[in-house]
Amino acid sequence: MTPWTQHYNPLGSAVLSTLVALLPVAVLLGLLASHRVRAHWAALAGLVAALLVGLGFSPLDASVYSLIANTAPVAFGALGTPLIALEGVTGLDLLELSAMVGHQLPPFSVLIPFWLTVAFVGFKGMLDVWPALLVAGLSFAVPQYLVAVYHGPWLVDVIASICSMGALTVFLRWWRPSIAAEKADRGAMVRAWMPWAVLTIVVFAWGTPQVKGWLNGLSAPSFAIPGLHEMVIRMAPVVPEPKAESAIFAFNWLSATGSGIALAALLGGIVMGCHPRVMVRTYAMNARRLVPSLLTISGMMALGFVTRYSGADTILGLAFAHTGIFYPFFGALLGWLGVALTGSDTSSNVLFGGLQVVSAQQVGVDPTLMAAANSSGGVMGKMIDAQSIVVASAATGARGEEGSILRRVFWHSVALACLMGLWVLLQAWTGFAVPAK
Repeated sequence: MTPWTQHYNPLGSAVLSTLVALLPVAVLLGLLASHRVRAHWAALAGLVAALLVGLGFSPLDASVYSLIANTAPVAFGALGTPLIALEGVTGLDLLELSAMVGHQLPPFSVLIPFWLTVAFVGFKGMLDVWPALLVAGLSFAVPQYLVAVYHGPWLVDVIASICSMGALTVFLRWWRPSIAAEKADRGAMVRAWMPWAVLTIVVFAWGTPQVKGWLNGLSAPSFAIPGLHEMVIRMAPVVPEPKAESAIFAFNWLSATGSGIALAALLGGIVMGCHPRVMVRTYAMNARRLVPSLLTISGMMALGFVTRYSGADTILGLAFAHTGIFYPFFGALLGWLGVALTGSDTSSNVLFGGLQVVSAQQVGVDPTLMAAANSSGGVMGKMIDAQSIVVASAATGARGEEGSILRRVFWHSVALACLMGLWVLLQAWTGFAVPAK
């Protein structure tokens, strides 16, 4: 077969080519918003949503608030995976990328608890608990900054999360809001935390290179996709010189994070004293409920690969690059769009990381800044991607509410993405809060 070369202006007009590239995305989001298509949700946010339902939140509210909260940690992902992938496609230094993201996200780590609380109880209600919100935000943001800048991307989220939970727990031992909740039984609290402790330990171990390498050594078959592997040629300005796109399917079923979560669920059930028959029945019930969701996941992932190999993602990216001095703002929105399309900050970095570097060089902006902005801007798209809405129906029982969830979180996502864009614009043209190289 003859390799196919991507064309980034097939209609001879940048505007028309961009509109055509947007069509499949617009159709998919339109179907989702009108309830005709069910979406999927990120597993971790789904766990939090289920916990909120157990605390008395409605399924719809639990889904919305979990999505809004699942923002600031996303850029560092599972042990730095998004930035490691970004390093791979851009050739930029990993520690410099980590430091740059560490200068972009901490202000939003402080902002998100306040934003989330205002969305829940309004501004006046937020004022009743602002000290706790400040402690939660700062105790996450400060370790996030220190670890990202002085250590690297691998343990940022783990350390920041532990510090935040610990600091808030200590703070609430001597401070109480005007309307305080009743104290829970200590034994009940320990039992409630056990599944989360098991999940944290297993997922942390699953993400280490040693465990991942050992599991892949046991079984991780991979094969090239016939008719696609190295049959699509990416051209400038996305890459410095023509490059054949690889299409290798890696079935790393043992080292996949989902396998670790499944093991954690099994161990958690045993620790909680759940009968094996009950666990099997519950698993089967949820597997049946997830059939429509899994089909939607497959469709969304297919769209992501189609946009990648057809060059539609690059057409959209080049449209942003034509914005001149405002490119830093729109570059962050490009990362937001990438995550909204693919459901993954890692995938967005793989798709648009090289384009961000090339476009930044054309505009005269620091490439490391814009590559990092792709990851930082992407975190705000996590709450509206198709892979972040279905577990809302599966984990909380809010079946048929996917369109309502999308409508409620959409403008939060847009507003936060624009704020990130303004922050990156300030960094680009003033040098403020940019780490020294």
